[in-house]
Amino acid sequence: MSQRIPSPTPREDLHVLVIDNQGLVHEVITSALHQIGIKHVRSAFNAFHAIRMCEERQFDFVLLAFNVSHDKDGFHLFEELKHLNHISDTTTVIFLSAETSPELVNCIVELQPDDFWVKPLQRNKIETRFEHLLQIRYKLHKMLYCMQTSDYSTAMYYAERQLKDMSLVEYHPRIKRLIGDCLLQLRDYETAENYFRELQQCMDHAWVHIGLTKALLRQDELEEAQLLVDDLLKRHDTRFPTYDLLAQYFIEKEQFDVAYEQMKEASRLAPRNIERNKRLWDLARLNHDKTGQLAAVQNMAKYAKNSIHDSPQLVLNVIRSTIDLATSLGGAEGEKFIKRAESELEELRVQKGIQGQLDSQIDVIKARVLCLKDDKRAAETLMKAQTVSTDGLSLEDSLDKMKAFHELGMREHCVKILDKLRMQIEGDTFTSQVVNEYLNQESIERSEIQFTTKELKYMATVNYKENRLLPAFNNLRQAFTLSPKDKQIALSLLKVVAQIHLADDLTDDQVECAQRAAKVLMQSTLSPTQASKRDQYIKRIGIEVDDSDVSDLVGVVAAKA
Repeated sequence: MSQRIPSPTPREDLHVLVIDNQGLVHEVITSALHQIGIKHVRSAFNAFHAIRMCEERQFDFVLLAFNVSHDKDGFHLFEELKHLNHISDTTTVIFLSAETSPELVNCIVELQPDDFWVKPLQRNKIETRFEHLLQIRYKLHKMLYCMQTSDYSTAMYYAERQLKDMSLVEYHPRIKRLIGDCLLQLRDYETAENYFRELQQCMDHAWVHIGLTKALLRQDELEEAQLLVDDLLKRHDTRFPTYDLLAQYFIEKEQFDVAYEQMKEASRLAPRNIERNKRLWDLARLNHDKTGQLAAVQNMAKYAKNSIHDSPQLVLNVIRSTIDLATSLGGAEGEKFIKRAESELEELRVQKGIQGQLDSQIDVIKARVLCLKDDKRAAETLMKAQTVSTDGLSLEDSLDKMKAFHELGMREHCVKILDKLRMQIEGDTFTSQVVNEYLNQESIERSEIQFTTKELKYMATVNYKENRLLPAFNNLRQAFTLSPKDKQIALSLLKVVAQIHLADDLTDDQVECAQRAAKVLMQSTLSPTQASKRDQYIKRIGIEVDDSDVSDLVGVVAAKA
């Protein structure tokens, strides 16, 4: 092995940081660690104090309470310490909590700490458990160092040697897992598949089944992967990582509607992860789910409170998503969301420390609200100072400006902004894949569709009453493109297509639209009257409805092929 690996830190030189707001916890842990020869133990009673201590030195062990203080919880403090590089791959992290709810456990497991201790803590158990973690740290040092430096081949070399050492038999499951991770990182999926199959014969750990599923999916072995997925979604210890795995698989296959359903389930099981909520938000937008879009960005704002992710931009994004939803609604429901957006905007405007910083963004939002109130002249006045430049603006700032221009009928401005944004999004990361697809979709729709969902629904109603069925169909088809989960639009679309079919043969476009509308209605909760009308229209049109389930890998991929 050519890589020079530094020696592990001796016990007497180890530095431990305990972060908890309960004095008794500090006393018990400090006393227990001194007993086993750990001399350097420091205490932080809140997040601010912890960050200040980490700025002074790097700690080898960090023991972190979930509810550390009012200013920040342990989840977000952990993320912040990692972001600031105060916690690295060589830091041993232990979470402390008196709570053991499934949601909390999912959140903690997702962070992958080295251990999770349940309060109240007992001194003898602390000593035993810490000693155990210390031995793991020393014995696996070379292997873990190579993993940290992404030298996966060398990490496998050390791992295979350690599997022959029977004094390490207690750690063999962890070592075997690491070998599987290395094979997947090296993209040797066939070898990984065979490796996990062998492990399955003697181990029933969640990571074994997840690893095998990942290797099969990477090779598009869908039928066997489906059997595994069906079982994994029934197990509490594998359900969460399985949804994450499926979401990533379908994103890579550009099946974003299916990926969205998987991401929603993963986020529901562990809702505090800011990055996952951002992905959920991106997928919701791409799938025209304005209600889901608002829910995701509200979660981001809620769980980012007092964390490194907290910013006025998140509040702006909640308001923007509220307006996006209002544009698809009408009547009293639409008015409710307009008033909510105005109220939240006023709260943000008077907030200390942001005066003058967000004036331009706030003007754009105000213009969009005025458009919703049918006061386009006032909206145009506000937008006069706005240009198509995206310099110095976030993606969300630029997108909101684009929407304001579109709602004022200024399509050329929209297209110019979208072209600029597409040039900025490159690569094959999640963000670039999903956001680039969203920008392409927006470019097509903003060029072809001149009106909002609310306006299109009104136009369709007028045309239908005047027996202008083809214009009504075109209005509803465009509205359904913008709001493909809207039950009322779907039902109206079926009704109009059924009427057209009474007098003439249907075009392929009309049949395809009717099938999509019927599928939405089959998957929605309807009143008895709505369900009766749906079935009546489907029978009259004579269409078949695709009923493939999003958890059916084979069916979904075949349907998309």
